[in-house]
Amino acid sequence: MHEASILFCRRSIILLILLLFPARLPAFDFTLHKQQGAQPGPTLLIVGGIQGDEPGGFNAAALLATRYRVQRGNLWVVPNLNFPSILQRSRGIYGDMNRKFDTLPESDPEYHQIARIKQIIMDPQVDLVFNLHDGSGFYHPEQINRLRNPNRWGQSCIIDQSRLPDTRFGNLEELTRETIQRVNTAALSPEHQFHLKNTRTAAGDIEMQRSLTYYAVRNNKPAFGIEASKSFSTPVRAYYLLSALEAYMEQVGLRFSRDFALTPQGIKQALSENVRVSFGGGRIQLELKDLRPTLNYFPLPKAAAIDFSSNNPLVAVLPYRDRFRIHYGNHRLSFLKPQYFAYDQSLTGIKMLIDGVDRDVKFGTTVPVDNNFLVRGKKGYRVNVIGFQKSGRRNESDLQIAKPQIAGSFSIDKSGNLFRVEVYRQNRFSGMVLVDFRRQTARKGPLVAQAMAGEQRAAEHEN
Repeated sequence: MHEASILFCRRSIILLILLLFPARLPAFDFTLHKQQGAQPGPTLLIVGGIQGDEPGGFNAAALLATRYRVQRGNLWVVPNLNFPSILQRSRGIYGDMNRKFDTLPESDPEYHQIARIKQIIMDPQVDLVFNLHDGSGFYHPEQINRLRNPNRWGQSCIIDQSRLPDTRFGNLEELTRETIQRVNTAALSPEHQFHLKNTRTAAGDIEMQRSLTYYAVRNNKPAFGIEASKSFSTPVRAYYLLSALEAYMEQVGLRFSRDFALTPQGIKQALSENVRVSFGGGRIQLELKDLRPTLNYFPLPKAAAIDFSSNNPLVAVLPYRDRFRIHYGNHRLSFLKPQYFAYDQSLTGIKMLIDGVDRDVKFGTTVPVDNNFLVRGKKGYRVNVIGFQKSGRRNESDLQIAKPQIAGSFSIDKSGNLFRVEVYRQNRFSGMVLVDFRRQTARKGPLVAQAMAGEQRAAEHEN
């Protein structure tokens, strides 16, 4: 039976402190996502984002947490271990977190995060630990050139020692050599070959003795580092990291499935599609793909904190001056310029006529529209279709509306296809529905769509 803990990442941000100290980040803690297969098997702990400037690692881990399903064994994933550094696009805003696993004073700002991840590593159920990285250049056991030599880290599987005696899955080198063989068989180019890097940490590698994997090894937990080259795009890095992980998982008997193709293009699509953020307990929901740089007059609740949720553990919403900014991993996607309202809880949705078909539509829903839509009126409530105007009408319910009647510059997406339908009860905000004309644009063909996009950009420039 599949179980997942933490389906949504929730964050609450205290605005007073952040507005007084805008350069300071909130204490975003990492999230642990667990999947339990229907059949018993080993438990693997996968860690991404220990260094915030390595998007291959934390994006690969996020895909494991959200797009994989386990049939045999257990998969524990921490995709965002150093979340504040991810949001700041920094290797480590308080220093290198992967050098804090030996001794660490309680005064260190990351002391509690380190203590918590150590506790998870030491959980008796955890059988193997993997730390995902993006590394410089291409590791090679011999000096080939400036980018391929023993001092590089990219395209390597790293172990601290060859074996952990008397430990299940303690044959670290054997498992890793088999993994490397499988990964290299599916390499996109002969130049992308993986190699084994044994740091022989106990023999005197002081830096590695302070790492997460060596902490696990010192406590008899088989641990591996996997590094994809920073020379690649993020989807290619994630491709190699996931390819190596799947090879390890297959060897130790964890059975799984995923809902995307393990190719760079499949990963690129999986990273961008269906990533959402919600506000107001789900009364507003935005798809993050193709968002405009700024969404103005965005209805947010009057409160001391902004509460949001997302189906992706790399999403955050942070205050920025008089606005909020949506972050997705290292990407700063869009600003929300708020208009504050008290929220009305009396409705959960609206009745709409979509292309001639009556539908009950919940707030927070995106509704595909081919031709036109109409919101059924309800006494005491007002409908505002953002970008639509009809002289003399403040309440836009019971009006049949087609896409050409809505000003394209008011869409929430850069392509000009998604529009806000907002409902109010007196001066309180009740909820939002998005109407989606993307199918209509697709039917018109790519040349028409490109022309429409060009017209849209010209209109924005004039405004």
